[in-house]
Formats: sequence, structure tokens, C-alpha cells
Amino acid sequence: MSSFSDLNLSKQLLRAIDDIGFKNPTPIQEKAFPVICSGTDAVGIAQTGTGKTFAYLLPVLKQLTFSDQRQPRVIILVPTRELVEQVVGEIQKLTKFMSVRSFGIYGASNINTQKQKVYDGLDILVATPGRFIDLTLSRTLQLSSVKKLVIDEVDEMLNLGFRAQLTQILDSLPPKRQNILFSATLNEDVELMISKYFNKPEYIELISRGTPLEKIVQYVYSVPNFYTKINLLKWMLQHEKGFTKVLLFVKNKKIADDIYETLEEEFPTETGIIHSNKSQPQRFSSVKYFNEGVHRLLIATDIIARGLDLADVTHVINFDIPKEPGAYIHRIGRTGRADKAGIAMSFVTEAEKPLQVAIENLMNKKIPVLKMSKDVEIDPELTKDEMPVTRDKNLAKNKKVEVTGGGAFHEKKAKNKKEQLGGKRSQEKIRRLREGYAKKRKF
Repeated sequence: MSSFSDLNLSKQLLRAIDDIGFKNPTPIQEKAFPVICSGTDAVGIAQTGTGKTFAYLLPVLKQLTFSDQRQPRVIILVPTRELVEQVVGEIQKLTKFMSVRSFGIYGASNINTQKQKVYDGLDILVATPGRFIDLTLSRTLQLSSVKKLVIDEVDEMLNLGFRAQLTQILDSLPPKRQNILFSATLNEDVELMISKYFNKPEYIELISRGTPLEKIVQYVYSVPNFYTKINLLKWMLQHEKGFTKVLLFVKNKKIADDIYETLEEEFPTETGIIHSNKSQPQRFSSVKYFNEGVHRLLIATDIIARGLDLADVTHVINFDIPKEPGAYIHRIGRTGRADKAGIAMSFVTEAEKPLQVAIENLMNKKIPVLKMSKDVEIDPELTKDEMPVTRDKNLAKNKKVEVTGGGAFHEKKAKNKKEQLGGKRSQEKIRRLREGYAKKRKF
């Protein structure tokens, strides 16, 4: 196994890495380092927990020389505010003994403060696409000095609807630059972007796509409906051993809120929630309490969880099965990290079985099915989405309608014969007009 000293890093970087406590680079870090250092465009495919943030930061920082110019030379684009904070935090750890100016910008925060910081001068700017464009349009942010562009979690960025912003940014940057892209999955949309904007990129991929981490034990529970899923979750929180840090994935914000409100009654101090409708302080505090062990359950949507730095997750629960099989791989990659074992559980209804099959086909592996405890109550109540669609057969039949009175030209119904006089104001206006007309006729 190689060490960080084998990467020919500067003394300042090695000292910072030693302070962090890292001893050896991960496989993605080791493989990406020479590619990125060569200056060629690079595309890294790496699952969560493999150390991909350091995989692009180490070679970028190695090549970043001192400069007192004001405009940034390195741009790092990420999809969420949480990931902005996480990447900036990692940069600050690595540049503890270096003269590198870094800063993060994102929406829902004071833009004037951000403008001033950018104006004062930066080497590395970490940003979400929307706020990045805001600062370029105000001309506070100039792009002529950019030498390297890093796009992290690009698949999730496209899922969030940042395609137009990304295209605008890529078109506005200097043509002579190095493009670096990292993602957990590589779909058709990402491939199209790479083919248009990247120059003969080298792909960095350690394992075949769709291969989960070996340390993660996976299970499936066949559950009839939403409310039974709630009962199973409650039972696990009461009886499952080792349920100390559980990350629960749901498909949308409404379901997240519904689960949180239900659990708050029985587990008021043990549950946290995070999604895009929550305020920034709420989101940061939920992550903080989860990492510190105050909350042992964190309810999250895919979009927000993509940028979270969560430590020592013992269990991942898929309350809802994701529609994209690749998203499942990314979800369960939140556990089983840093040489620790992890457990991934999925609650699957009959309607979700095809999604489970798609995941198994991607992994080329069957997921074992476990039976629920007999103590878990089977709730017969269905949500509106789970109720079967019923149709009145009589409505489907085309009934003959007899038409009398001359086809299209027919006698008005009694209710339609009434003079339409509008509201009170309209009626008063009509009355005054009629009185005025009557007076004129007298003369």
C-alpha cells in the first residue's frame, strides 16, 4: 500500500494530512492523482465513501502556486449548500500551512458579503451554479484567470435542474482550462456534457458501475403499505440492536415531513430531518446533532443527502425505493465506510418490486428478503396514492343524447334566460344609466 509521501506532495500538504490523521491514500485518490497532475481532462466515477473530494483536491493544491491576483484560478461547482461547506472545510484543512485563499458561495445567504469576499481576492471558489451566475452577472466575479474547473456530483446537479446554468458557465469560461468531473453515477446526460465540453478526457474508474461496497450487508423487507412501513420503522427503533446512527431515505419532502411528525410523538429527541424546504440553520443543526449522536435517526431526501458529510452511519434504510438504480448504490454507500461494516435495509411494497429487480440487475446480485417480526402491526389503511383506481363502467359507455328544437339552435333553459346584471356595483351602474336616459327623454 502506498503512502501520501509517494505522491510527491509538498511538505505543507503532507504536514496537513498528518494533522488530519490520514495515513494512506484511497484507491481513487491514488489513481486520480497522476491523471489530474498531467493536466488532461479527467472524469472520475467513485461511490460515496471512497474519498473522491481529496482525490481532486490533492493534485489541484499541489499545482497551485502562490499568487496575489484577485480573481480565482480554480472553480469548484457542487449541487448543494451543504456540499459547498463540506468542500471548503476540506480545503481549509489541507491548506492549513499554505497561503491559499478559498471561499464558498451559495443561495439563501447574504450576497453582498459574498461579493465583498470575492472582490477582496480568491484562489479557489466553491459555488452552487445559481449563485455563481449571480456574481458573474454583477461583474464581481471575473473568469479570465480560471485554469481549472471541477464539477462534483454532476449527476445530481443535472437532477436538480442545473443543466441550463451549467451550460452557461461552461460556455463563459476560458477555453484553455482543465476540466475535472467527479460523480457517483454516469448517465446519458452526463456523457453528453462530457462529449461537448471535455477534451479527450481520461476516465478514472476503479470498479464496474453498480457494484456496491463489499462491507455493506443488504436486506429487503416486503411491506404491504406506507403505514406498515411506519410501524416497522418504530419497531426497529425500539428493538433493533446497534441502531445508533440511522440514515432514512425517502422520495420526497412531504413523506419526510409525515414520517418526522409521526415519530416525533414517540422519539421526540432522537429524530432529525433535512430537506430543501428547511432553513439553512435547521439543515446544519440536523447534520450536527446527527454526527454528534444526539439524533440517532436522520430523515433525508436524495437531493439534500448527496452533499452531506455524515460520519459512522451504522444503517441506511430505504423507506422508498429510488426510481434510478444508481441512486440506490449511492444511498447505501453512506454506510460501510472507513473499513467499518454497514447495513442497508429496504422497505419494499408490491408496487416497488420492479424497482428492486432493476437494482438487482444493476448489481448482478439478489438482495436477501427478511420476514418482519410478528410484533409489527400490519396496518390495513392505505394512503391516497396506494388506493386502487376504480372506474364506473357506466361512465365509459357513450350514452345517446336526444337533441330537440333544431339541433345547435335550441331554446334556452329557464336559468339561462335571466338577465345577467353582474354584482351589486354593476347593477347600481345600470340603474343610474337608465335614470339618466329617462331624464333625457323628458327633454
